[in-house]
Amino acid sequence: MDCPSCASKIETAVGRFGGAEDIRVNYHSQVLAFRLDEAATPRSAVEEQIRKLGYGVAPVEAPRVVAGEPGAAADLALVRPRQPWWKGKKARLAAAIGALMVAGFAVSLAVPALDHWVYLPAALLGLVYFGRKAIAAARAGSPFSIEMLMSIATVGAIAIGATSEAAVVVFLFTIGELLENVAAGRARAGIEALGALVPRTALRIEDGTAREVPAASLKVGDLVLIRPGDRVSADGEVAEGESEVDESPVTGESVPVPKAEGASVFAGSINASSALQVRVTRPASDNTIARIIRLVEEAQDAKAPTARFIERFSAVYTPIAVAVAALVAVAPPLVVGADWDTWIYRGLALLLVACPCALVLSTPAAIASGLAVGTRRGLLVKGGGALETIGRIRAVAFDKTGTLTEGRPRVTDLLALSGPERTMLGLAAAVENGSSHPLGRAILERADADGIPLRPAKDSRAIPGKAVEAVVTGKRVAVGSPSHAAGQAPLPADAARTVAEWENQGKTVVVVSVDGTHTGLIAVRDEPRPDAAAGIRALGALGVEAVMLTGDNIRTGQAIAGALGLKVKAGLLPEDKLREIGALKEKAPVAMVGDGINDAPALAAASVGIAMGGGTDVALETADAALLNSRVVDVAALVGLSRATLSNIHQNVAIALGLKAVFLVTTVVGITGLWPAVLADTGATVLVTLNALRLLGYRFKSVAHG
Repeated sequence: MDCPSCASKIETAVGRFGGAEDIRVNYHSQVLAFRLDEAATPRSAVEEQIRKLGYGVAPVEAPRVVAGEPGAAADLALVRPRQPWWKGKKARLAAAIGALMVAGFAVSLAVPALDHWVYLPAALLGLVYFGRKAIAAARAGSPFSIEMLMSIATVGAIAIGATSEAAVVVFLFTIGELLENVAAGRARAGIEALGALVPRTALRIEDGTAREVPAASLKVGDLVLIRPGDRVSADGEVAEGESEVDESPVTGESVPVPKAEGASVFAGSINASSALQVRVTRPASDNTIARIIRLVEEAQDAKAPTARFIERFSAVYTPIAVAVAALVAVAPPLVVGADWDTWIYRGLALLLVACPCALVLSTPAAIASGLAVGTRRGLLVKGGGALETIGRIRAVAFDKTGTLTEGRPRVTDLLALSGPERTMLGLAAAVENGSSHPLGRAILERADADGIPLRPAKDSRAIPGKAVEAVVTGKRVAVGSPSHAAGQAPLPADAARTVAEWENQGKTVVVVSVDGTHTGLIAVRDEPRPDAAAGIRALGALGVEAVMLTGDNIRTGQAIAGALGLKVKAGLLPEDKLREIGALKEKAPVAMVGDGINDAPALAAASVGIAMGGGTDVALETADAALLNSRVVDVAALVGLSRATLSNIHQNVAIALGLKAVFLVTTVVGITGLWPAVLADTGATVLVTLNALRLLGYRFKSVAHG
């Protein structure tokens, strides 16, 4: 399925079978779920009908996304071969129509007398493809589909000799369908990327020996070994060992969390330093990542599908246009004995006036221009529906780590308790040399920036969650948490006050000690992006409210939010973020901006999801738009571009419908005939296209940083 309307066609078709109930089609996960009384309708008949509509179908191997009793629902996955988009049927169709149009144009230049015929092959090729789908949809209960609209428009154009226009219409429609195909495939890749976070195998401990088994086979109560560097294979509790675990894939927390016996760990998180034995508390089907996958799928399914404007309008426009054209052609001769040739001619002209070429182009032409302008700025939007929605938002929810902040801690403050600061920093850097811990990397980066040479260290050892120690120049140097340092020797009163002050500012503080004597303090924090404050102000100027949703602790969240001037909700897990998005969405359309896996459900649930370009693949795939340059000010730029695009769409629709209304009247009364009708339709198309091209000159407002 390439667009949400496909889902409605399938649901309608299946609903016409006797014994089919509780029909649900999830467009994003490509799953059709329904209850079927096979005494009334065999399952094979349903599958055959779906294939007639042009979709592949196969049983779902593991119906994890389908609610209901196991085995009580007939679950079918609407499938297509996994292949590059350019090898697909629609890509080949677009290439063939395009090649025929180019060939026709070349022949028309060489032999002008054949101008009427040279574009006919291209038009007929598109008509055969979409006409068959239109007929199948009509037989299945959807007579006024977008394919039917395009088929009628093409037949009308061919009937009055406008074969070149008919060819252009089917070509542009094919390109639009192809783009939707590509966007739909990329969106679905997000769920697959989520599933890849959990390792396929686990080391289950049996009789004191670790044996590799499939992670999906783990049961509650099993004991598994998690080695340093391994991803945690299941939700559970630490049964033995101490280590630090990187939970950023789940919580967004930028600093690894110390874990000891009894602590909970999440599937998909990464063990950083020491081996852990973990007791499984949730089966694979209900671990953290599986729940996030379900949240994403449910949020996407619940999101109101942005139906294309033309398809919504066609339900009324198509039957009325065809009926009026038919009445004009036959009613006067039958009722008052008028001349048949004259009124058939007017009916054909009216059909051309009704041909929705300009209307079909009005929205995609503006969208194409808007997307092109955005791409030049590094604003990647996945489709016209998302671009339209962005302009209507009234609130933006930001993740903190990697979105409003740079995503990597930096040294913000140094305080030497004895001796020079450079000496203290140099000792700390020597101890942290080779460390992969974010705090250690921050200290090393600061030492490198200050030009401090690294001294050799030996006998290094880590105390998980507490300190790192090494011998430097013959002295035992420790870099540890304030609580650990205070346990070794009391901190001076001034130092303790400084630690409390820095921690209240959302900073992580480490104490540097030499042979048991505290010699200095180092504060580290993931700092806001340079343009974050300016980006929040720019949104405020557009009348858009900003709020920060973070998995970090409340103290850190408030410190960052206070500096940027926005509201904050902290300590949130993925389901909490989802709840906050739902509350905002009840008031007005809302955008979610994030970069982490933990943001994926909220990105999907929001009216529109926006991912930072430097974020995870899951966030980028789940989101409707991405800021490739990772600038906060680009959120406001995207809103401004979307509003300009919406304005252009409204102008185009007014032009297309306005000209048609005028020529509808003049054609019926005989003032204008076939050629003026051709000019009216072509003229409207040209005007709509030129107006859409104006968007290419759109200029983004400059925003001062700071």
